[in-house]
Amino acid sequence: MHIPHDAAVLVLDGRKLLWLRNAGSDADPNLVVEQAREQSDPPDHELKTDLAGGAPSGPVIGQATMGEPDYHEQREARFAADAAVLLRDRALANAFESLIIVAPPRTLGSLRQHYHPEVKARLKAEIHKDLTDHPIPDIEAAIRAA
Repeated sequence: MHIPHDAAVLVLDGRKLLWLRNAGSDADPNLVVEQAREQSDPPDHELKTDLAGGAPSGPVIGQATMGEPDYHEQREARFAADAAVLLRDRALANAFESLIIVAPPRTLGSLRQHYHPEVKARLKAEIHKDLTDHPIPDIEAAIRAA
């Protein structure tokens, strides 16, 4: 796939975001970092305040415990929603004409729930890969290979 000149490329996972811009040509891309954002990833014991809940288990004496919420998954979904706000704001400000998003499937699923129509109109491709910790030449190569 070609990366159009001046295209925005958003590379993210549930805790890290890279906003890149193609300063090169379609045939010879040169992705440049415009913004990087990272969310801290505290251990579980810092996120939890209480034990799992319980509920009466019916006619049998005792209680059934409720499953613990996955706080890391909740934080990742919130991070994706915040990224969607960034996309919306930049699309409404006409900060980009074409957009390529690179993210793992779960992050893309969370992000898609919040796409603004202006973002959808500018979206050229979604690539289902986790490349946030890869160097920029690897990101360029993965997009070209898609």
